[in-house]
Amino acid sequence: MFYNYPIFFEQNRVFRVYKGGKLFSDFFSDDSEDGNYPEEWVVSSVHALNEGSTDEYEGISKIKGEELYLNDALKKYKKEIIGERDDLGVLTKILDSAIRLPVQAHPDKAFSRKYFNSSYGKEESWYILATRPGGRIFYGFKDGVTMEQFKKAINESENSKTVMEDLLNSFEVKPGDVIYIPAKMVHAIGAGCLLLEVQEPSDFTVQPERWCGDYKLSDNEMYLGLDKDTAMECFDIAKKYPAPLEPVVISDKDGVKYLSFIDERMTTSFTVRKIELSGGEFNLDNGARIYVVTEGDGKITGDGYEKAIKKGDYFLMSVAAEGRFKLSGNAGIVECYR
Repeated sequence: MFYNYPIFFEQNRVFRVYKGGKLFSDFFSDDSEDGNYPEEWVVSSVHALNEGSTDEYEGISKIKGEELYLNDALKKYKKEIIGERDDLGVLTKILDSAIRLPVQAHPDKAFSRKYFNSSYGKEESWYILATRPGGRIFYGFKDGVTMEQFKKAINESENSKTVMEDLLNSFEVKPGDVIYIPAKMVHAIGAGCLLLEVQEPSDFTVQPERWCGDYKLSDNEMYLGLDKDTAMECFDIAKKYPAPLEPVVISDKDGVKYLSFIDERMTTSFTVRKIELSGGEFNLDNGARIYVVTEGDGKITGDGYEKAIKKGDYFLMSVAAEGRFKLSGNAGIVECYR
């Protein structure tokens, strides 16, 4: 059965109201151009929230070589794929922004339980893969900004596409930067960022800015169907976090460097690590983990199985396959799990 081996997936581009995707051409070795499919949802069992969409599988990954979507596979083969846990517990994306995304924040778990009947909020993290000239992020309110000023800027955003930017800190990013975004902290991905996003498995975003480039957001898209005052509880005006973060070296020997990006120092919602192979081997001893090749190439071997992997490839290790395979080569591979 497919779950006895590393599980690969078909391309899974997701519609968004912002434009981007051109940097996919190098990362995925395809002919991508900027458009409204600027996100690749990686090993996703999460339904994308797009206004007007009736596609029940939008955002959900399809297993390569099988007529089976991941959410259905988890219902049918849950124990073999993720063991005794309730769900995969993490959503991973690769996205490329040609324009600045709307200023936004995400709910914490308590808010999601109360208003969306969900056990997940949307803490998230970013690992910068590449940038266009001037690629930057907006991250936290400037010191002294008040909720009254923020609400005034929201009203002014009806006619101004830049008024929000004056309220937020921002800085240029470079490949290798790691950023953690707590729930309820204001932020926005700026124009020119190709990044790997690891987050809680939801699509809950409050973005009280009327314009996204030339697209005018509806109230529903801005406030998730909630009344404005309730939705605005997703913003903690004082919340900040240091950025970028310094990775921690877990081990470095025999041609394998193992780094921790996001861990219990910041959150218990998910973990992000990186395996840097320089001729060594890394044993895939744990199931229910997602792997994304971010640079270089290598191979997966074990039990008579061998598969070449390169930048842009990603896969899921199931519980049924844990401990039977290993990575080798000269590559950088990000590991994501809850």
